[in-house]
Amino acid sequence: MSRAEVLESEGPQGLDRTGKAAEARAVSPLWTLGLLRSELVTTFRRWRTLALLGVLAAVPVLIGIAIKIETSDGGPVGGGGPEGGGGPAFLTQITNNGLFLVFAALAATLPVFLPMAVGVIAGDAVAGEANAGTLRYLLVAPAGRTRLLLAKYAATLVFCLAATLAVAVSALIVGALLFPLGDVTTISGTSISFGDGLIRAVLIALVVAASLIGLAALGLFVSTLTNSGIAAMATTVGLVITVQILDTIPQLHGIHPYLFPHYWLSFADLLREPFYWDDVLKNLGLQGVYAAVFGSAAWARFTAKDISA
Repeated sequence: MSRAEVLESEGPQGLDRTGKAAEARAVSPLWTLGLLRSELVTTFRRWRTLALLGVLAAVPVLIGIAIKIETSDGGPVGGGGPEGGGGPAFLTQITNNGLFLVFAALAATLPVFLPMAVGVIAGDAVAGEANAGTLRYLLVAPAGRTRLLLAKYAATLVFCLAATLAVAVSALIVGALLFPLGDVTTISGTSISFGDGLIRAVLIALVVAASLIGLAALGLFVSTLTNSGIAAMATTVGLVITVQILDTIPQLHGIHPYLFPHYWLSFADLLREPFYWDDVLKNLGLQGVYAAVFGSAAWARFTAKDISA
């Protein structure tokens, strides 16, 4: 039985007793951790979440199979170039080293699939509860709104990491099954061991996950503005698409460095020897600013919101 069903089954008296009990443990760290655990369980047991993770994990499989078929006659991967750090440059290396499928898959999913998945989860975080009529049951404890909002944001961040790892782990498995593994040739032209390359793959996955924290805060803010989960999800995904379009218009180059997806593909600089940190740090700093601004906006809106559902 869910947390809301327990309260509904007990009626107003049960709600009052639960509220008093929650007030008594409002300052307990264990209660806060319990709330976070509840949010994580609620998020990851939904079929929608599992479907999103499944789709993300399927992308590297499709890329790997497509490249295997295309190069089965010994020909090169089409559209790849020797220079640059984007997806096509990674694709040309996959047939020589399956580890590059991890980098290519992350480069392919980061602009579209990953942000859309995060937009769905973040947009539904608060609005989905309001639409289902369970939000008011979660706010029976005094000062519960701030704690609840933090728990929902933390759960969304965990999903960001889980989604990124779903892509990376799937790509690593497929790359190992379909292509040889060995020393990694960096973008700088130097060679590093497979172990070092694997460490860089883990670091890149963490950077990609961190690249989504600003979007997660933006989606959470949108989720506090409406009681419709579908509207919040659609708005968040629409904003992702709009901002990425703006980031491609040359006439708007002045605002490009301030758009949250502008430095997303900077993770490729971690495949240089030595590391090139400038754009990576700019990306992480920009995500922190977006998280602070829209996280604060979400808190201000949520704490003042009239909860009727």
